[in-house]
Amino acid sequence: MKSGEINSLFKNLSKVIKNPRSDLKYKNKFTLLVSVVLSAQCTDVNVNNVTKNIYPKYNKPEHFVKLGRKKIEKLIKSIGLFRNKAKSVYLLSKQLIEKHNGQVPKNFDDLYALPGVGKKTASVVLNEGFGLPTIAVDTHVFRVSNRTGLAYGKNPDKVQENLYKVVPKKYLKKAGHTLLLHGRYTCKARTPSCKTCVIIKYCKYNNKELR
Repeated sequence: MKSGEINSLFKNLSKVIKNPRSDLKYKNKFTLLVSVVLSAQCTDVNVNNVTKNIYPKYNKPEHFVKLGRKKIEKLIKSIGLFRNKAKSVYLLSKQLIEKHNGQVPKNFDDLYALPGVGKKTASVVLNEGFGLPTIAVDTHVFRVSNRTGLAYGKNPDKVQENLYKVVPKKYLKKAGHTLLLHGRYTCKARTPSCKTCVIIKYCKYNNKELR
């Protein structure tokens, strides 16, 4: 995709997605981190339904360390992969206390080193929590990037690498959530809403739904 098309793509998207943010509900940077960890292979709605009863009482690393893995499991048992996620939340809480004075670090390497935190999670926390220009590539961003031709890649890491190369600087901070929301609500996996898509003229997808 040419640079002029890329600028127009983000300009058009920004007109309909004015304030792109995560749908996850959180109280502070730590609960944001926990919610993003819990959201792996799980909808944001499901995570919010569970955490709305947790965060009013438990919202610091010390709280989750004191709870312990078994009690955390009980609190999040309706979330998929809850045992592994409870382990991650417990261990990352311990590591935050031991290495970061209970604070969520503001750099990628320290976040990525936390138990249960992958590249996507670290990028989301830096962008949503600290306002840094990072792009997290989830299934929606991956799909939109490949369908439109904005940033081709066979895996999320390659798509992320290519997005950083082509996204204009002025759109970089909001690019990830903009593409995510476009993919979630318009450029859907099975039935994309191509007729109402504001960037269809730039899209390289061969199987457009135009009927």
